[in-house]
Amino acid sequence: MNFPSSTLLIQSILAGIFTGALYGLLGLGLSLSWGMLRQINLAHFALAFLGAYLTYQFSTYGGIDPLLTLLMIIPVFFVVGMAVHWVITRFRMTPFNSLLVTFGLTIIIEAMLQWIWTADYRRLESTYAEHKLQIGTVYLPLPELITLGLSLSISLIIWQVLRRSDIGKAIRAAAEDGPIAAAFGINQQALGLLLSGLNASLAGIAGVCIALGYTLAPSQIYSWIGVVFACVMLGGLGRPMGPIIAGCIIGISEAVTMAVVSPSWAPLVSFSLLIIVLLVRPERIQA
Repeated sequence: MNFPSSTLLIQSILAGIFTGALYGLLGLGLSLSWGMLRQINLAHFALAFLGAYLTYQFSTYGGIDPLLTLLMIIPVFFVVGMAVHWVITRFRMTPFNSLLVTFGLTIIIEAMLQWIWTADYRRLESTYAEHKLQIGTVYLPLPELITLGLSLSISLIIWQVLRRSDIGKAIRAAAEDGPIAAAFGINQQALGLLLSGLNASLAGIAGVCIALGYTLAPSQIYSWIGVVFACVMLGGLGRPMGPIIAGCIIGISEAVTMAVVSPSWAPLVSFSLLIIVLLVRPERIQA
């Protein structure tokens, strides 16, 4: 075991926060889908990487600023999310069946990514990657700061909407007791379409953040599933602030473990946290 310097330790903690913010942003849409709609949407990860590849394509060959690609990605993904929700509800799929169907959709999207962009690694070269904010001996890369800002702001906005707005209260009521909510005139189908479109848009936003900071390959879709599911379950289903808080905890634990012990120990620490929480407080996985 090597004890790092204070500078390396602080830099590792910050890196863990930045990574955890991306985990939380990826997990936010999955948490809302699972907790509010009772749909386990594995295609959420594939949509995120599709958004990352579209950002790469538009920026590299179209000369569009990566953040401006959100203006195209968000509305398109919103429609895709509504379409997936319509199919799932049209055939009255159970949560387990929705898991299987969206897993198949994930494989289709992965094959499409390999067909269009091949299995080679791709890297978005943007002006954002060249800028770093320095505070003393610690560096804060701009792409990671953008990801953290987007994750926090989006999570806070959705949390406030669900708590204080009429539409947010209607969504929570429908998730708690659908028949009673319908008896009071709440249109569950419309709310489900709206929420599913929002969740897909969140996947697109996460994809832009992935493109800004990570090398892309279609097979990497599956490398994110385990840790993001851990964030969702640790944060609690249907809780907008839960995934980002849990993501930062897992991200910091992984980063510190890599700095102090070895990178190979990082998954062990993060999933040990999940097991401990599920043993002590199993209600955390309930919406």
